[in-house]
Amino acid sequence: MNKHYYVAIMAGGIGSRFWPMSRTNYPKQFLDILYTGKTLIQSTYDRFKGFIPEENIFVVTSEEYVPIVKKQLPAIKEENILGEPSRKNTAPCIAYISFKLMQQDPNASLIIAPSDHLILDTEEFKRVCNEALNFVNHLNAFITLGIKPTYPNTGYGYIQFETLPVSKDVYKVKTFTEKPNLELAKTFISSGEFLWNAGIFVWQVKNIITAFEKYLPEMYEVFAAEKDKFNTPDEERALKEIYPQCTNISIDFGIMEKAPNVYVIPSSFGWSDLGTWNSAYENFEKDYFHNAVAGDNVMIIDATKCMVHAPNEKLVLVQGVEDLIIVDTKDVLLICKKEKEQQIKDYVAEVKRNKGDKYL
Repeated sequence: MNKHYYVAIMAGGIGSRFWPMSRTNYPKQFLDILYTGKTLIQSTYDRFKGFIPEENIFVVTSEEYVPIVKKQLPAIKEENILGEPSRKNTAPCIAYISFKLMQQDPNASLIIAPSDHLILDTEEFKRVCNEALNFVNHLNAFITLGIKPTYPNTGYGYIQFETLPVSKDVYKVKTFTEKPNLELAKTFISSGEFLWNAGIFVWQVKNIITAFEKYLPEMYEVFAAEKDKFNTPDEERALKEIYPQCTNISIDFGIMEKAPNVYVIPSSFGWSDLGTWNSAYENFEKDYFHNAVAGDNVMIIDATKCMVHAPNEKLVLVQGVEDLIIVDTKDVLLICKKEKEQQIKDYVAEVKRNKGDKYL
């Protein structure tokens, strides 16, 4: 394994579209959503430790989740669990790990990966990641992994790429598009020029820091001013100075959509971002009537195409409905049309307005 290869697993989100299973104090990355025997973050960690030195695997999370990460990933070094003092989207998170690694290893190459994705073909994923690492080690380039789309999904961002490769499997990125409507998604798929944006990035740390200086100069300045405190006892105090000054912005908006040296590797490794109940439904085994059931005591009568998630100790009987998401927890029951799954985030906001934080 290359001692200069690192990975940062981003694990600070609250997964509100997986409510009511995912809660603010225990979000989806720490749950075994698909009943595999491992939580999502455990599966992500295991995926990387096969080809990245374990001492080079970092988790960047909200400081309130640090104890959960320690419990779920007992093998990781305590100093590799980085707690952010506030949620400011992915750009500050990536600036933090980048400046920290730059102080530690100026030759570091870094994979940025979400903690809550499903990847079925781990060998192919490893191959693609190593190809990306090799590419960025020879060029000042940023690689993003794009997923070959199988249908016009409106919940994913899309990447348009040039038709001629610059290397064996590497293509220049033309445009990024946020979640499109159905008609636009269909156009993207039929053109053959678009990929799903997996939100997995690869680059040399020194190059992404230069990009912060160019495209997010204010954020660069606040991190650069405190960089000497990283990897010292003053790091936590420095973060509390830095984060209030950071803009809440994603790395996609802040840098990827502006930089001219962004490339993509079209990939097929059984990927799902597991961002919604529909994505869970797609990855569960189905019964004869296309129902996906999680729970030992769920009974289905004359119902079709439903996603039902319930505690093992509770009997749940579903009759005469179709295309519903039904999620039962100890204090919340959600019944929602599958086509409205993207609005669950809005429903959670409505719950907060009417009921406060009790059910969040």
